[in-house]
Amino acid sequence: MKTLISTISLVLALILSQSVSAQDKRIPASAGREEYVEVEKNVRLHVTDLGDGQPIVLIHGWPLSDEMYEYQYQYLVRKGYRVIGISLRGFGKSDKPYGKYNFDVFSDDIHIVLGKLKIENAVLGGFSMGGAVTIHYVNKYKSAHVSKLALFAAAAPSWKQRPGYALGISEEGAAGLIKQTMTSREDLIAGFGAAFAAKGGSLSKNVEKWLENINLSASPYAVTESISALGDLDLRPALANITIPVTIFQGTKDQLIDFALAEQLQKGLKNSYIVRFEKSGHALFIEEMDKFNTELEKFAKK
Repeated sequence: MKTLISTISLVLALILSQSVSAQDKRIPASAGREEYVEVEKNVRLHVTDLGDGQPIVLIHGWPLSDEMYEYQYQYLVRKGYRVIGISLRGFGKSDKPYGKYNFDVFSDDIHIVLGKLKIENAVLGGFSMGGAVTIHYVNKYKSAHVSKLALFAAAAPSWKQRPGYALGISEEGAAGLIKQTMTSREDLIAGFGAAFAAKGGSLSKNVEKWLENINLSASPYAVTESISALGDLDLRPALANITIPVTIFQGTKDQLIDFALAEQLQKGLKNSYIVRFEKSGHALFIEEMDKFNTELEKFAKK
């Protein structure tokens, strides 16, 4: 009898163990993609990687992060694209090491991320300073991993005025802005809301607050160093080397990047066209969100 009871107890224990084990086995809910990509020892970049299909890679402006593309992610992932936003080092949730914050470093980081993610034939898009980053990347790496380039209110081909080039911010204006990043960064960022909107327009207070919070998440050191590097960057000679298709999105009422810079880009880029955003300032990705998203999708399909 004792033997029978022991046998029954053992069988019941095994059944119970198998039942618990079965409950513990779970199909992973994630797609197995990493949110952070290491680009060098102790430096990881935050990556938003959503969807499947043709890749669209987005680089943010200064001093934003990949979070700025929230409404592009929402749209594109549901249209059958794999949309990837990369926060440059020093910005957003990416690591913020002491060191260089120039356009060679940013381009090298992007190249490593795209290589590790095994991205090919991507549409690479960049906003404002991010537009300058993407032009530099395509020129330096000869369009590696990408087949098309999209520029959104790009701070290019030269953000700063130069001898024989009267477009962009003056030397004095650039110096004043750089000084503000080191002495009154919070006030500078708080004033971006009004400057981002179209002339005579405005963003909602909630949108302003959202953008301000993203801006404040950047490393103060990276903010200063990157805008200083932008002032030193002249991409005019690089434009002739870019032969992949390019679209140029530009708000006609932009208070930060004059429409004439978009026209300069079109003249220098052999295979390019401009999409005019008649109701937008610098925040065309929000001010005319539907048009921005559909025009980007249209460009990706070409």
